[in-house]
This record gives sequence, C-alpha cells and structure tokens, in this order.
Amino acid sequence: MKVKTILVSQPEPKMENSPYSKLIDKEKVKVDFRPFIHVEGVDAKDVRQQKIDLNNYTAIILTSRNAVDHFFRIAEEMRFKVPDSMKYFCQSEAVAYYLQKYVVYRKRKIYVGKRNFPELVPLFKKYKGEKFLLPSSDALKPVVPEILDELDIEWKRAIFYKTVISDLSDLRDVYYDILVFFSPSGIESLLQNFPDFEQNDTRIAVFGNSTVNAATDAGLRIDIKAPTPETPSMTMALQKYINTANKK
Repeated sequence: MKVKTILVSQPEPKMENSPYSKLIDKEKVKVDFRPFIHVEGVDAKDVRQQKIDLNNYTAIILTSRNAVDHFFRIAEEMRFKVPDSMKYFCQSEAVAYYLQKYVVYRKRKIYVGKRNFPELVPLFKKYKGEKFLLPSSDALKPVVPEILDELDIEWKRAIFYKTVISDLSDLRDVYYDILVFFSPSGIESLLQNFPDFEQNDTRIAVFGNSTVNAATDAGLRIDIKAPTPETPSMTMALQKYINTANKK
C-alpha cells in the first residue's frame, strides 16, 4: 500500500524548513497536522486548594514551555511578584530560552539540563538547600517524581494545567494512510473520539516506548517506530517506510 497522506497528531511546526517540509517535498506526500490533545490551565483557586503558596519557594523546575507559561500565568492571577532571586531549573535549552518571554535572561539565575530530566540531577544536588516547586500538568512522566524523591531536597508538585482530549469529530469520514502519535494521550484521544475505530490498512507510527505500549494495549498494529538507532527521529522513520512502501 503506497503512502500519499499522513496525519500528525501534533500542532504544525512553526519553523519554515521543518523536517516535515523536507519530507513533503522529497516524497510528494500530503501531511496534515492536528493536535489530538491540548492543554488547559487550571485557575488560581484550584492551585490554592493544592495548598500552594508561591512565597514558599526559591526555585522553579521547568520541564516544558507549557510549564513556563502556566507558572507565570498563575503568578499573575495570584498577584505574586516573582522575585529577581528566583532560581529556574530548566530541562533543556529550548525551555530556558523560552523563559526570555517573561524574564530578562542575563539577569536571572537559570540552570539548564542538556535534554532529559535525569541530567538535572547534579544541579539539584549542588543547590539542595533550595525549596523547589514543580509546575506540571496532570499527566507527568513517572521518572520526574521518582528522581526528585530519591534526592535529599525539599520539593512539591503543583498541577497548573491539564491535558485535555480534543474534539476530532470532523475527522470521522476522513482517511489517512498513516497516523502519527507521540504520546499515550494521543492514542487515548483516538479511541475516545472514535470508539469504533478499525485500523484496516491505516498504518500507525509511534514515538517512544510509552506510546508503543499504549498502542499495543489498545490492540493497534504498529507499523512504524521511532526512535531507533537507524531512525532517531519520526520524520526519518516515516521517510524510510515511505521509500519502501512507494517503491512496490
């Protein structure tokens, strides 16, 4: 079965020359983007019910851009002036740079991991006297609290936003050759929106072990997996599959 159409369950990349643009140009396929899930902020009242007082913390752990946005949104709603002395521990450079939307980067104490959360551990150990707040969604990777609990630090998680399943009812009668998923929530959204979904000839592409497990548990046939040593990105995995499928 040749591949002509792909649906990626994420927002369209904002950069012009994204890997998907190159895939479209090279393989002459149609790629649509549609978030299967979206984020909604909880209000300050909900945060207070979690017994969170922003005055009690000297450091913020930021694992994503959403965490940045919603920390400063809640701070504003609570009329909390974030002190210049606040320390920010960012999971990646992308998250750290995103902080510039809210703070003067060079004037703040910002500590950055390379990419994965465990890479922040040496920084937590170095500054273990801080009182850490972790703004997160209701869906948090288990590795994050596991690592923080193992360290001799004072920390607390606060749910500032929630992952919500998007309404995809307009896609009921639309067919794609490949559906691309990056999280278990995306698989959950597919099944909740279309409880009678039958895979048939639709190819399923998944990124990450947790997404693989969710798709397998849902009884879906997985045709494309990433990352692998040969195809570390989803676009590389798609290109390899399309090259084979479209040559037949």
